Amino acid sequence: QTPAAAARAVSSTRALAPGELNERLVAAGLGVPKEPIEADDFELESLAGGTVKLSSYRGRVVFLNFWATWCPPCRSEMPSMERLSTLLHDKGLEIVAVDLQEPKDTVQAFVKEKALTFTVLLDTSGAVGGAWGAQSIPTTYLIDRKGSILARAVGGREWDSAEMVSLFEAILAAE
Repeated sequence: QTPAAAARAVSSTRALAPGELNERLVAAGLGVPKEPIEADDFELESLAGGTVKLSSYRGRVVFLNFWATWCPPCRSEMPSMERLSTLLHDKGLEIVAVDLQEPKDTVQAFVKEKALTFTVLLDTSGAVGGAWGAQSIPTTYLIDRKGSILARAVGGREWDSAEMVSLFEAILAAE
C-alpha cells in the first residue's frame, strides 16, 4: 500500500482526547515542550519573490523545516515533504522550508530539480535558524494554528508514512 493510499484509509481521523496528541507526537519520536511555547516570528525573503512572515500562517498548522541543499538527510526527506504537502495542504497544513545560508540560485536549482511546490524561504545570514536553535539540520518544528510550537524533530524523516500522515491529520482535526 502506498503512503497516499494509507493516508486515504485513515482520513476519517477522530478527535483526540486532551493529552492524546502529545502522546502521539512523542510516540512518533518528536520532542514535545513541557509548557506551551509561542513561535518566534520572523520575516524572510521567499524564493517565489517578496518576503514572508511566519505569523502570516496563523490559522494553519505549520511544518517549519530548516535545511540546506548540501545536507544529505535534508535532500532525502524533501520528496516526502512534497508528498505530505500535496496530501494535506488543502486541509490546512503549510510546509515552510527555510534554507540556511546558501545563494538563491543554488536553492532555486535544487527546488526546480526536485519539483518542490511548498514555500521556500532564504535565511541568508543564518540568524533565523540560529534563533530557532537549528544547530543540526534538518530541524523541523510543528506549529499549531494559534502559533504555538507543538513539537520538534532533529534529523531526516519519511514525513508521508501512514503513521505520520495519520498524526498530521489528527493535529489538523484537533484545532
